[in-house]
Amino acid sequence: MESLRELFANPGANDLPMLHPTIGRAMTLRSARPRHCTPDTPIVFVHHGVNRNGDDYRDYWLPLVDEADVMVIAPEFPGEGFPGSSWYNYGNRTDEHGADKPEAEWTYGIDAAIFAALRHQGLTNRTKYGMFGHSAGGQFVHRMLSLGFRAQVACAVTANAGSYALPDLDTPWPFGLAGTGLDTEALKAWLGFRLTVMAGTADNDPDSSNLPREPLSMAQGTNRYDRAHHFIRTARARADLLGLHCAWTIIDVAGVNHDGNRMSAAAAPILSAALHAA
Repeated sequence: MESLRELFANPGANDLPMLHPTIGRAMTLRSARPRHCTPDTPIVFVHHGVNRNGDDYRDYWLPLVDEADVMVIAPEFPGEGFPGSSWYNYGNRTDEHGADKPEAEWTYGIDAAIFAALRHQGLTNRTKYGMFGHSAGGQFVHRMLSLGFRAQVACAVTANAGSYALPDLDTPWPFGLAGTGLDTEALKAWLGFRLTVMAGTADNDPDSSNLPREPLSMAQGTNRYDRAHHFIRTARARADLLGLHCAWTIIDVAGVNHDGNRMSAAAAPILSAALHAA
């Protein structure tokens, strides 16, 4: 991967055009660098929503990174190269016929690849990173983690996602984990991971734009707030059946609707505390 040093060039906003390391399609990395930044500063990957507006999501974090003492990198997946939910929310895991694609073609590997390059280039000494995703980015984050892309993830927040891959080996992907090759042991490991689900209490409009309305999405609830709680209930019920503790938590963010800015502000202290304790 090309040098990522430009992401750290100046305090505040930095941008770096790049090619996806395994797919070769053009994308942009956006960063929010705190004023005091060293190779020991924790890294947080921030994932944008359906509008593919990584610049906005980076900007949401600009006033947060100094107090949180984190370095934010927001990979931006333009719609031209990564079209629709299949390429972003669902990670390009399958083709239009539902057949599995090689893992190297999945977009879910982006954070791990960037983090490996940061370490190789001496830009970070950290061994683990944090993740935040809102809306479609929340879908991207939790599905990525469900498939096992979490070896170096210390903590993660999925916020106001429109639909979920339930921790259920009988419900088909992307609304469950059937067909992914995961087994009960993999499911146990996933339920034991430190995941935080954030739900804006005002994100409860059943007519909200871009709310997924496929039958398996509607089965999760009529709005994003209800779907988040359905996701957690399903996880806890599955953990009970497996005789283990579910490590996932849910946080209601009072009065917030489908607002990536305010959800970022709510997530920042949670991720900061977890990363500085790691």
